Amino acid sequence: MQLGMVGLGKMGGNMARRLIRGGHEVIGYDPRKEAVDALIEENGEGAYTLEELVEKLEVPRSVWIMVPAGEITRDTIASLKDLMRSGDTLIDGGNSLYKESIVHAEGLAEGGIHFIDVGTSGGIWGLAEGYSMMVGGEAEVVERHRSLFEVLAPGADQGWGHVGPAGAGHFVKMIHNGIEYGMMQAYAEGFAILRAKKDFGLDLHQIAEVWRYGSVVRSWLLDLTARALEDDQELSDIKGYVPDSGEGRWTVFESIDLDVPAPIITLSLQQRFRSRIEEAYVDKMLAALRNQFGGHAVKRKSSEG
Repeated sequence: MQLGMVGLGKMGGNMARRLIRGGHEVIGYDPRKEAVDALIEENGEGAYTLEELVEKLEVPRSVWIMVPAGEITRDTIASLKDLMRSGDTLIDGGNSLYKESIVHAEGLAEGGIHFIDVGTSGGIWGLAEGYSMMVGGEAEVVERHRSLFEVLAPGADQGWGHVGPAGAGHFVKMIHNGIEYGMMQAYAEGFAILRAKKDFGLDLHQIAEVWRYGSVVRSWLLDLTARALEDDQELSDIKGYVPDSGEGRWTVFESIDLDVPAPIITLSLQQRFRSRIEEAYVDKMLAALRNQFGGHAVKRKSSEG
C-alpha cells in the first residue's frame, strides 16, 4: 500500500522505516530537510512540501501524520484538508485530545475525506518491537488500511485493534497513558524506599532483574527500570524534573466529568507537578504555620554578606 507520512521525527521516522521494510511504499514529508533525506536513504521517497507530498500520492490518497498534539496537528490537518479530495483518508497517529479528533473527523467529512485516529504506543522501541495501536474511525475505512496496522504492530493479529468510531482511538490511548503514569509512580516510589534502606546494602539493579522473571509486578516498564539502573543506581546524571505531555491530566479531567474516582492517576500527575518546583512555596507556608501556632523551629536561609 502507498502511504504519505507527515512528521519524520523519532517515532514518525521509525514508523515509516518499519512500513518500508514491511513492503509498503512510503512518501515522507518533514519541515527538516535532513529528515526527508534520511528517509530517502532508507528506500523511501521524499517530499519537501505538503503540496509535493499530496501530488505524489495515487488517488485515493492516505496520509498519516505524526506531529505534536495541539496547534501543530490542527494546522497540519487544516492544510491537508485544502489539498486532499473526497475519498482520501487522513490518519492522526499522534497524541491528540480525543475531543479534537471528533471535531477533525466531522470537519473532514464535509469534504468527503475520511479520518482515522490512532493512539500509538511503543516509543523509540517500536521500530524493532512493533507498536501498540488503538484505532478509531469508520470500520470500512479502518479495514482498508489493515495492512498498515499489521506491519506496524508486534504481530499481524497482536497489539492493535479497531476500538470504536472517530475519537475512540485517542480516548483509549489517553486512558492508557493515565495508567502508565500510575505504574511509573509506583515503581519510582518502591525503588526509592529500597534505596533508603541503607543497612541492607541493597543492589537495586539486581532486585529489578529478579522481579523481571516470574514476579506479579513484571512488565516492560520494569524491564526499562532495570536498564536504567544497570550503570548508575544513583541516576546521578538525571535531574528529578518530570514533564507531562497532556494525556495524564486529560485522563483526570475525564474521571471528574464521568464521576469515576481515579486517585492513583491523579496523585501521580500531582507528583509530576511537584517534581518541577525547586523550592515549593507550599512547604514554606507549612513551616511558617507550624511556627506561628506551635512555636516550632523553622530552618532559615543564612543571611547574605
